[in-house]
Amino acid sequence: MSEMPTNVVIATRESRLALWQAHHVQALLRERFGWSVDLLGMTTQGDQILDRALSKVGGKGLFVKELEVALEEGRAHLAVHSLKDVPMELPQGFELAAVLEREDPRDAWVSPRHERFEDLPQGARVGTSSLRRVVQLKALRPDLDVLPLRGNLDTRLRKLDEGQYEGIVLAAAGLKRLGLAERIRSVIDPITMLPAAGQGALGIEVRSDQTALREALAGLTHAPTWLAVHAERAVSRALGGSCSMPLAAFAQWQDGELQIEARLGHPLDATVALLRAQRRAAVGDTTAAEALGRAVADDLLAQGGQVLLAGLAAPQA
Repeated sequence: MSEMPTNVVIATRESRLALWQAHHVQALLRERFGWSVDLLGMTTQGDQILDRALSKVGGKGLFVKELEVALEEGRAHLAVHSLKDVPMELPQGFELAAVLEREDPRDAWVSPRHERFEDLPQGARVGTSSLRRVVQLKALRPDLDVLPLRGNLDTRLRKLDEGQYEGIVLAAAGLKRLGLAERIRSVIDPITMLPAAGQGALGIEVRSDQTALREALAGLTHAPTWLAVHAERAVSRALGGSCSMPLAAFAQWQDGELQIEARLGHPLDATVALLRAQRRAAVGDTTAAEALGRAVADDLLAQGGQVLLAGLAAPQA
């Protein structure tokens, strides 16, 4: 199973952003390798369930599963994912062959009237379905009415334009990739709102037995991004790797060292103070990057993170 396919097929979700990502990789593969590359559009379970929070129905992995089935059955050879949607543990027989250079990893504030969420009036409605964003918003502005926001990017923007929210929080990368940067009212500094593990990075997933394909794709990897996201994902993996975990983890390079910060909130009670941990080290390979991430996770656990994680098992209303 290690021969290169003559025509490479990319499995992709059919949302506008997912298709942009797939077309981006398709163009990259044609340009870099001269390959023949087609797309296989698919609707995933995550795209179909719009009436409930992802954290309550199986997490971000719902966006990945059907694509993996297409890889398993040989209908496609690779899948392109926004890395923050990829579960921390891939199923046996699958692996990340490459991670491309990161786009802007920050969150974006989108609002018709208010320059920053700090400027909102008391009790204003803010839309997000990310528990990571909920706990950080509540830590900064406990008075805000933070409401669920599901759907693809265009649906979320439409709900905002209809007046359902005073503002919404989205990933800056997605807006920029779709040519919607003008919708960004302000980009939120990571000091204010720490991004999710892998945010802004694209990952290419393949079957582990596709060795020739895997080795070719490895040449697309952007090493600084690869090491940073390995550290971030190691934090989440060490804490259980659940989508229903209000965890932020963000690594960036400073003076030749990788600095990583993580924040953990309570999944049910946003009034509980956020736990924070930060470390930096010289990192030259994925083993060192993952060790750095695990050390940060250990710091969070030492501060009482286990008590917060226990809340994940509590029955939800």
